Amino acid sequence: MGLVHIELFATLDLVGQAPGGPDEDPAGFPFGGWQAPLIDDVTGEQVGAAYEGTDALLLGRRTYDLFAAYWPHQKGGPDNEIAELFNSVPKYVASRGEPDLPWAGSSRLGPDLAGAVREIRDRHEHVKVVGSLNLVQTLLREKLFDRLDLWLHPITLGVGKKVFDDGVVPTNLTLLAPPAAGPKGTVYLRYALAGGTPATGDMSAPDRGVGTGA
Repeated sequence: MGLVHIELFATLDLVGQAPGGPDEDPAGFPFGGWQAPLIDDVTGEQVGAAYEGTDALLLGRRTYDLFAAYWPHQKGGPDNEIAELFNSVPKYVASRGEPDLPWAGSSRLGPDLAGAVREIRDRHEHVKVVGSLNLVQTLLREKLFDRLDLWLHPITLGVGKKVFDDGVVPTNLTLLAPPAAGPKGTVYLRYALAGGTPATGDMSAPDRGVGTGA
């Protein structure tokens, strides 16, 4: 069985809306592209390394449309390595409608998202979820993921769609590697989904580090 990896960019107040540019989600959000001024060589290398071994993309409809309009035209450019990867692997699109999917290798998932994700996981080794915040929230809520790569950026916005919405469920995660910070202050965190539910404890008790929980 393969792994579903979520690649996620967020601010310190956990806004994940439109990090890449103002055209990602322009309706009523004044900070589209907030990530661009905070990219540095260290963070860029981390993001590039995170895509190594990718053999499928799982995308929401809006992110798919943005990617389909961009990546097929980047061959031979500065982002050629990522372009070749994204253009060559299968693309699976979560959509309630019947979208046109012109990007080679694209297919729409059926209405049973959980079943479709499990089938994709059985078919591929490393499935990457990029952008696609609505889809990400569903995967987090349904625990339909195995790995979470989270880049926390040193800004707060106060507005915008947050990564964890009101439907979030209690979930344990395991840190896979020490946090790594870039020179501009972005912190890279790598987690794996863990079993059980979060424990509780009493900070005033002698055994306060033990806690209770499944």
